[in-house]
Amino acid sequence: MTDLIELLREGLPEEAVLTDPDVTGAYAHDMASFCEAGVPAVVVLPRTVEQVQHVCRTATALRVPVVPQGARTGLSGAANASEGCIVLSLVKMDRILEINPVDRIAVVEPGVINATLSRAVMEKGLYYPPDPSSWEQCTIGGNIGTASGGLCCVKYGVTAEYVLGLDVVLADGRLLKTGRRTAKGVAGYDLTRLFVGSEGSLGIVVGAVLALKPAPLEQLVLAAEFPSIASASDAICRIMERGHAPSLLELMDRTSVRAVNAMGNMGLPESTEALLMAAFDTPDPAPDLAAVAELCTAAGATEVVPAENAAESDMLLQARRMTLPALEAVKGVTMIDDVCVPRSRLAEMIDGTAAIAEKHALTIGVVAHAGDGNTHPTVCFDPADPDESRRARESFDEIMALGLELGGTITGEHGVGVLKREWLARELGPVGVELQQGIKQVFDPLGLLNPGKLF
Repeated sequence: MTDLIELLREGLPEEAVLTDPDVTGAYAHDMASFCEAGVPAVVVLPRTVEQVQHVCRTATALRVPVVPQGARTGLSGAANASEGCIVLSLVKMDRILEINPVDRIAVVEPGVINATLSRAVMEKGLYYPPDPSSWEQCTIGGNIGTASGGLCCVKYGVTAEYVLGLDVVLADGRLLKTGRRTAKGVAGYDLTRLFVGSEGSLGIVVGAVLALKPAPLEQLVLAAEFPSIASASDAICRIMERGHAPSLLELMDRTSVRAVNAMGNMGLPESTEALLMAAFDTPDPAPDLAAVAELCTAAGATEVVPAENAAESDMLLQARRMTLPALEAVKGVTMIDDVCVPRSRLAEMIDGTAAIAEKHALTIGVVAHAGDGNTHPTVCFDPADPDESRRARESFDEIMALGLELGGTITGEHGVGVLKREWLARELGPVGVELQQGIKQVFDPLGLLNPGKLF
């Protein structure tokens, strides 16, 4: 380890190399439960591409694994340290290098906070749509690594659709540039998309060219109460079938609504079995909201309440964003699943999750990016109770199995990491696993980049 530290310091400032165990221990894991994490040998915080290249060259020379990290807000263990690894924290590379209103692109370093970028481009009349719930803390590099989504994906899409080009430091320290700055480009294999969602297992993202859109108008939100998940899901299917393009379509089950009320006194209707929020950011959202209100009523909504202004809309969205901390407060710890199913199977997914909760005598709240079919069943449990912890893990696995049975995927936006590694193989099948492992071998022949993740 002495050789490792000495070699790292040859190309890094003294303050960028952290060795105090009391400090490095804080970098051992992200926010996921039930994910093993090792003890890092050292944490480095580079500020330049050249410094990242030095770290990778040193790691290759000494055969030391490298675990890249952003803000560690991930929920799958993708940023968890391997035993004796170099934790490569990219949070100090946090510059917005360019915002170009003509080309509608932003060029950023990986440590830029999502919300910081969003506000910066908004000042120029532009919009960066991906908005994970942790957008005030999470980094663009982390978003790229896990292919993050957010509340607005139903209309605007996920992170992968906004990454035009990347600067990537490979395992041996070489710098690879992928993609483009242009609106079009199909030269060669699409390596850019290959890195998005790769969780740092193929290379270290040190720069990104991101596509921007014109800033949308303020959205107005409609809230609809339903007596069952089935009726709410019916409304969602009707909305999408009729060709509406909401900027947001979110669903909260009864457990989530009650948890949010308990934490924030938000005044959400606790008598509801399902609360659906739909929003439009068109120049005149009134006709769309009225049409959606009619569809919700026809599907069985007991009450439909449109927000009268942006302030009321923001209050409803604040309640939705509070769901995770509110559910964490129920027992102190949560396991957050991320199963995505076809929209037409949404009711089966959520009702099936409720049956799993009853079977294991657990509290499991479900919120969903309903327009995408992306559900977030959140298992609440007491980690000090071994039996409850066991039941929590079993229920988590049963929820993933249910999602696959319904034609879905084990992750819509959180990534695989450590938490879903075994399930990835089930989803991909043996041929898919063989080919993906072959890709990993091409980019990282020594297996040093984020080992133990994905496969």
